[in-house]
Amino acid sequence: MTADPAALELRGITKRFGAVVANDRVDFDLRPGEVHALLGENGAGKSTLMSILYGLYSPTEGEILVGGGPVQIDSPADAIDLGIGMVHQHFMLVPVMTVTENIVLGNEPSRVAGVLDLAEASERVRELSDRYGLAVDPDAVIEDTTVGMQQRVEILRALYRGAQILVLDEPTAVLTAQEVTELFRVLRALQEAGTSIVFISHKLNEVLEIADRITVLRRGKRVDTVPKEGATEESLARMMVGRDVLLSVDKAAAKPVEPVLRVEAVHVRDDRGLEAVRGVDLEVRGGEIVALAGVDGNGQQELVDAIAGLAAPETGSIVVGGTEVAGRGVRAATDAGVAHIAEDRHRRGLVLPFTLAENLALREYRSPELSRRGLLQVRRMATRARGLLKEYDVRGGDEGSLASSLSGGNQQKVCIAREIASNPKLLIAHQPTRGLDVGAIEFVHRRLIAERDAGRGILLVSLESEEVRSLADRILVIYEGRIVGELPPDASEEQLGMMMTGGGSRAS
Repeated sequence: MTADPAALELRGITKRFGAVVANDRVDFDLRPGEVHALLGENGAGKSTLMSILYGLYSPTEGEILVGGGPVQIDSPADAIDLGIGMVHQHFMLVPVMTVTENIVLGNEPSRVAGVLDLAEASERVRELSDRYGLAVDPDAVIEDTTVGMQQRVEILRALYRGAQILVLDEPTAVLTAQEVTELFRVLRALQEAGTSIVFISHKLNEVLEIADRITVLRRGKRVDTVPKEGATEESLARMMVGRDVLLSVDKAAAKPVEPVLRVEAVHVRDDRGLEAVRGVDLEVRGGEIVALAGVDGNGQQELVDAIAGLAAPETGSIVVGGTEVAGRGVRAATDAGVAHIAEDRHRRGLVLPFTLAENLALREYRSPELSRRGLLQVRRMATRARGLLKEYDVRGGDEGSLASSLSGGNQQKVCIAREIASNPKLLIAHQPTRGLDVGAIEFVHRRLIAERDAGRGILLVSLESEEVRSLADRILVIYEGRIVGELPPDASEEQLGMMMTGGGSRAS
């Protein structure tokens, strides 16, 4: 009796971009009804491999088999025809359109004379949503939905087109813990219905929870494929990075000095005019990491924007290094000593069509080092960029590469390098490790501790409770725009979680 053929098989896939080898003779197979995780460092070649499968790139060498037979995939339309769907890390939805309109876009059902039949489409979307427990409202407008809902819409769009193989590229990177739990419930329902899933991730605990098998890539080559049973976070990290990785943060006790940030009675409205920050008082001293912990959407973004000069508070005082900066804009905050690792590297962290040298000079372009008589010193910018790219182990490009050409994790390293290199008094680190692999997370955590020990004040804003408790010297909990308590870093997950959701008494 012969075994069923693999749902998908990639044999000897090689992809070159000029002198860069993104994939080097990679083998990968996906069994019917399994979740197969694809792990690797930033720039290891994971997204490139799946882009080849989805027809976005053509392989330089190698072949693809679907259901045991060789296929040619020259475009996403070919992939969709073969039952392959892909949910990208950055969603591809039209914000002003409804869920149904986004799902049927390019594949619209019509009645006689080509009239669009949205009612039929909406009914089919509802039926698919109910079948897999996706809990999606077909008539909701995308811009009014949560990130977790938008991801389920992307999954629905693939299922609507008949996908039996689903590729999820970093599906949990922008989700809250509750949304991750919901996503995993959906994936298990899809798996039980026979869908085969490729799960690309950096998060080792999630991979061990959801995957049946795990393939690890390192610098474009397949290291190994292992079953979940017997694998550990430590063993997977070692395969990814090629060495032992310190998964916990090793730090000495903080030695705080005078305050570098004082926030007093600050009120900030969001872009809808609603009060998002309600009378916040906080202080960050040089030589300490103060973490702002809370469920996403409780005023963290608006508070960070006010401190960084991106938003003007309605009332209140923000003093950085003795200088009042409230409402005076980004230039005043920067000149006072604020550096800001932004949460969204695409919208706020980088100018994607600029080179890495240009992006790394965005804070320092007026300095005597990089500017003379109002003219940029391009060679000096390039030399400085080369040093920073090496120091922060940015892979996939050089100082002349466009920021848009790097993987998401390497883009994040560029943002972090630029902000720390500006020698700030106060470093705002807003989701600093979002989208980073374990090796890069270890590097960033060590760097933040080193900056603290060098006397900088660090305001860490993170949705990862483990990161908060590992890095922080003090934890401030924000709920509905107010600081509701302060906790020590050894506070339990339960204490922190209860306070973040509005329970528990105010800590002293």
